[in-house]
This record gives sequence, C-alpha cells and structure tokens, in this order.
Amino acid sequence: MKKALIHDWFSVYAGAEKCVESFTNIWDDFEVYSLIDFLSDKDRDTILKGKKANVSFVQNLPKAKTKYRNYLPFFPLAIEQFDLSEYDVVLSSSHAVAKGVLTHSNQLHISYVHTPIRYAWDLYHQYLKESGLESGLKGKLAKYFLHKIRIWDSTTANRADHYIANSHYIARRIKKVYGKESAVIYPPVDVEKFAIRKDKEEFYLTASRMVPYKKIDLIVEAFSKTDKKLVVIGTGPDMEKIKAKAGANIELMGYQSDEVMIDMMQRAKAFVFAAEEDFGITPVEAQACGTPVICLGRGGTKETVIDMVTGVHFENQTIESLLEAVDKFEANYSAFDAQKIRDNAMRFGKDRFEKEIKEFVEEKYEIFKNGRL
Repeated sequence: MKKALIHDWFSVYAGAEKCVESFTNIWDDFEVYSLIDFLSDKDRDTILKGKKANVSFVQNLPKAKTKYRNYLPFFPLAIEQFDLSEYDVVLSSSHAVAKGVLTHSNQLHISYVHTPIRYAWDLYHQYLKESGLESGLKGKLAKYFLHKIRIWDSTTANRADHYIANSHYIARRIKKVYGKESAVIYPPVDVEKFAIRKDKEEFYLTASRMVPYKKIDLIVEAFSKTDKKLVVIGTGPDMEKIKAKAGANIELMGYQSDEVMIDMMQRAKAFVFAAEEDFGITPVEAQACGTPVICLGRGGTKETVIDMVTGVHFENQTIESLLEAVDKFEANYSAFDAQKIRDNAMRFGKDRFEKEIKEFVEEKYEIFKNGRL
C-alpha cells in the first residue's frame, strides 16, 4: 500500500511527535506532509528518519518558524492544498487540522487524534481569558476566526474513515465534537528509559512547560503553604509569575536535561501533576521510576494513574483539593509499592503502541480493499 503521513506541524519534539516517530518506525516508506517543518536535523532523523516533510505555504510566511500559530485562520486552507490523491492509505496525526486533509473514495484515511482543537472547543473560554482576548478588537477577531475554525472542524468530521483516540477521555471529546466513535490506542511512552528506584527522598517533584493550563502556579502556591520541599523543573512564559508565588521550600530548577529529569523522578517521594491532559506522558514516566503520582482525577491521568495504588487523585484544580490529596498520600505512604507502580507504567510502552497501530491499520486496509469500510 502506498502511504502518506500528515501531521499538523513539525516545530519541536514533543508528545505528538513521539507518535509520529512510532509511525515511521512501523513503516519507513511514508511520504510525509505538514503545514511547516522546522525540525532540527537531529530531531528529523529521529522522528522522520531523515526525511523532510512536504510543507504548505505557511512555511514561507513571515516569522513562521516562531509565530506559526498566528496563522491559524489559514490552516484549513493550507491543509486542503495537499494533493494526496495517489496514495492508498492516508494516516493523519491530528491535534488541529490534519484530520481535515482531502481524500477521495478510493483512499483509506485513518486519523490518530491527540485532541480536537483545544482552543476552539474545550479550552475556548480559558484560552481567550488567559490570552487577554475577552474584549477589544483583537478579541473580536480571535472569536470570529475561532468560530470559523469550529465550523470547518465540524464539517470535516467525515473526512476520516476511522478515528483512533489517544485516551478514552479524547474518545469522548471526538464523540461530542464530531459525533464519531473511535478506537482507543494509548500513545507510546519510552518506559524502558526509566529505571525503578525504591528508596525515595523527602521532596516532591513537578515538571512541565510553564504555560497556564499546566497549572504549575497552582502547585507552587499550594506547596508554599506547607513545609514540604517541592522541586520544579521547566521554564516558559509563566516563569516570573511562578517565581513570585514560590516560598522558601520551593526550588525552581528551570530547564534540565533528560538525565537530570530522570534522576529527579527516580528520587522524588511523589510526582505532582495538576493539568487536565489529553493523555499526559510525564506522569507515566514518573510511574516507570516507581514514583507515585498525585494528580487531577480528570483527563488522561484518570486512566493512567490508579487511585490509591499508583498515586492519589484530587478532584478540583484548587489549592485545597491538592493539599487534601497530599495529606492523603502522606497518611498512606507505606501502602505504595514501587514495583506495582512501575508495572502499571509498562502498559504504555512503545512496542505495545506500534503493535496495536500496525494491526489496526492493516486490518482496516484489508477490509477496505475488499470493498467495505
């Protein structure tokens, strides 16, 4: 089968790109398409096995390398300009517009959906508030274009023949937004990179990009009300705001290498995670170290962290709810078994993902070849 792989954009090596890396591990003969491709040579070798993506006109717009998101109103038009008519199978990796690529009736289109467009749907009001776009001319323009994106996103729901969601949480979103059922195949986590350590130290750890929805400020503010040590790894736009909230018991390490990150995960008493994520790779990595996770009991972490077995869930993104979970964790600390925690993480490995994706695509293609969807 002649295959095309289309991904929204290649700018960094993050969770969605790890899925693409696995796709190209399974099949190395994809022709790759994307709105932009600004990967480093090292990342391109890893993700695309050295190939460059066929890119859209967005690649050549002013400051596209760093400001490509500003061109969101053009994304639907750009994704529809790719001529994929020669391919038997199109696999889209979509958290924005890739699932809306044009195909014809003699092609099989399978879309792996990381999420329907967050800032147009679930996080719309939060996005406007946190971006200062609730009022004014810029706010009116943002609301107008996001309204148009929602219309386009809904009307393109039938362009994929089959949907795969990265969690049951996202499967519910796909059903709500597109009215479509989806298979669930959890994304790949490189759990083998993380070794178990059973002797933990007296500090808590959180790590993330410092952007509003990750709620690092909430975690820092909560721990600043205690005498428990919290180590924070990561940087981003919210760094100064978070610094201002940090008490003497908070250590802000900024960006750190993978080696330092793994070491801290292995040593931490618990990993703290307050975001409502589509899946959430970092909490799984922490569990692979045998480290319990204190997390919001919504989104992907509700599926990857077993309450009172591999961690503790809290109900609301509030200081009170988080601190209650920390107290509950402390009171039951001796019940957490590092080996059980790691065993849970092993459910989400790369080999499992690649096997499930390969079987799904090949099964659907066989059915498709025989004249049925």
